[in-house]
Amino acid sequence: MIETAAAPPSTSGVSTRTDAGASAGTSADVYDFARPSTLAREHARVLELAFETFARQWGTQLTAKVRAVSQVTCESVQMKTYDEYAASLPALTGMVLLPITELTPKGVLQVPLDAALTWVSHALGASKPLPTPERTFTPIEQALVRKIVEDALDDLRYSFGGLLVHDVAAGGFQFNSQFAQAAQKGDLMIVASFEIRVGDRVAPGTLALPAEAVLPQLGETAAHVSAAEARHLLDEQLANVPVGVALRFAPATVLPAQVLGLAVGDVLPLPHPQHRPLTIAVDGEPVGTAAVGANGSRLAGIIVTTTAATEPSA
Repeated sequence: MIETAAAPPSTSGVSTRTDAGASAGTSADVYDFARPSTLAREHARVLELAFETFARQWGTQLTAKVRAVSQVTCESVQMKTYDEYAASLPALTGMVLLPITELTPKGVLQVPLDAALTWVSHALGASKPLPTPERTFTPIEQALVRKIVEDALDDLRYSFGGLLVHDVAAGGFQFNSQFAQAAQKGDLMIVASFEIRVGDRVAPGTLALPAEAVLPQLGETAAHVSAAEARHLLDEQLANVPVGVALRFAPATVLPAQVLGLAVGDVLPLPHPQHRPLTIAVDGEPVGTAAVGANGSRLAGIIVTTTAATEPSA
């Protein structure tokens, strides 16, 4: 059998390209079956913009409060269960619980303890604070950190606007991530990760908000489709998946000895009449016939017949 085929699609699971649109690659995200609840792409982008605005505002606020040039950068926005979020934090860290009106789960603003103590030293006038050990806050330090957090929450309300309709306040302090109990283990949280630079010191930080406080304003219910729409959406998606197309002669049956004895110049007879069109096959399935033609300097198939599409039985 002699086959003329287009290049097969990429199987790497990262991107695929077609000849017609080689310049516009199609990317695919890995689906995590252990955590099926993920943010829709348009929702993720809206939240990224909100958290990036918050980061800029908070950086400006920190510069004014701690009297050192500060910059906050939003690095990622993810949706995790509270259990996953808590497990990702250091055992000893600074956590400010953020009660949200009308909701049981609380938000969390988390920063390393030594970083927060450095901010306090800056706020009290130290130009170059000495390295601080990992320890809990004194009452005076808690009061100063609480004021920084309250100012950050003002920036959060401004940055989120209509996305955050509930009032968020600064609550109690926790220093052990495993005992904080801001939410139930399975509660979904929108988690933003930040890089916080204050003076010469760079530290990571996170802000976690209950998903139920934000997703309703994003139109979460619109992400669920009815059973009637599911078939249409599936067909629409499949129509954009690249597939390999081949023009095939009728196959010839030969003995292994004949194959092993093939040499340059041998003629291999094919049981394909000269007047019969070639078979069009998509991933091995026949979908029609075509005659051999040309498109510029390249071979092409001129469609002769197509196989009528049949609806699958219910």
